[in-house]
Amino acid sequence: MNHIVLGYDGSDFAMQALDWALDEAELRKLPLTVFHAWQWPYGEADEEAKAHLRKAADHVLWHGADCARATSSGVQVETDLYEGSAAQRLVELSGGAALVVVGSRGLNALPRAVVGSVAGYVAAHAVCPVIIVRGPGPLPASANPGPVVVVDKEPDAAVLEFAFSEAAMHQVPVTASVDLADWSARHPGVQVQQGDAHERPTLIVVGRKRSARSGTASFLLQHAPCPVAVVTEGDS
Repeated sequence: MNHIVLGYDGSDFAMQALDWALDEAELRKLPLTVFHAWQWPYGEADEEAKAHLRKAADHVLWHGADCARATSSGVQVETDLYEGSAAQRLVELSGGAALVVVGSRGLNALPRAVVGSVAGYVAAHAVCPVIIVRGPGPLPASANPGPVVVVDKEPDAAVLEFAFSEAAMHQVPVTASVDLADWSARHPGVQVQQGDAHERPTLIVVGRKRSARSGTASFLLQHAPCPVAVVTEGDS
C-alpha cells in the first residue's frame, strides 16, 4: 500500500486522471506508478509487427511519465508497461497500491455494456479504493470546490473513513444523508454539511458491494459530474 497507480492511455481523459493521481500522490507523499497496457488485436503476427506496436505503447507510457515528472513537485514517478489486458493488470497492481486512478470516457451515447469497460471492471474487482476520474473542466483544482459526497444510505466505516480522509486532503467538507457527528469528532478539521449536495462535488464516494447491488456505481460512471471513488467495505 505504498504507491498510487494510474492507468494511462494518452487520451484527454487519461490526462485528467493524471492530474488527479498526481494530486493524490503529492498529498499522500507517495510515489506514482504510471501504467499502460498493449496487446496485438489481430490474431497471429510476426515479432516485427508486434515490436512496432510495443514501441508505440512505450511512447504513450513515456509521454505520461514525462508529463507527470514535469508537472509534479517532487513525486517519484515509476512506469509499468504490460502486454495484455489493462483491466486485469490494474487489478493485479491494486494489490500493492493505496489507490488506483483511471479515466472514464463517459460514453453516454453507447450501450451501457460498452461504457467504461476498463474502469468498470477495475472498480468492481480492485483490492484497494479506485477513483474513476470523469466530468468536465480542470481536475482536481477548482475555484469553488464542492464537498466530498457519500451517496450510500447506510455507508460502511471504510467508506466514511476514505471520504473524510479525502476531504481533509482536499480541504473540502463532507456531505452525507446520515448523521456524521461521530466522524466529525474523529476528524475535527473536516467540515460536515447535510442537505442537498453541491451541484459539482469534488468527489463522490460509494461502497463497492452496496453499489454493485443497487447499480449505483454503474450509473455514476456514466452520469456523475465529478470523479467517483469506489471503496471496498470492511477495509480500513
